Amino acid sequence: MALDWAQGLVGFCGVYLIVGVIFAIVFVAAGLRRIDVAAKDMPWSARLLVFPGVVALWPLMLAKWLARQQPPVA
Repeated sequence: MALDWAQGLVGFCGVYLIVGVIFAIVFVAAGLRRIDVAAKDMPWSARLLVFPGVVALWPLMLAKWLARQQPPVA
């Protein structure tokens, strides 16, 4: 019983990580500048620093990306 629960938890974490990586690739390439105007000129080296955080917090970033209809006014 405990082994099944642990395997399910590891499976869930694996799926969460895979979805997070896929989302982060798309988000860092296209969605980041929609949330933050200053990210428009952000170099790729700085975007790579944001990548792990987006992988970990992808549901929050997805909600922010979908809630933002237009880029914010700077």
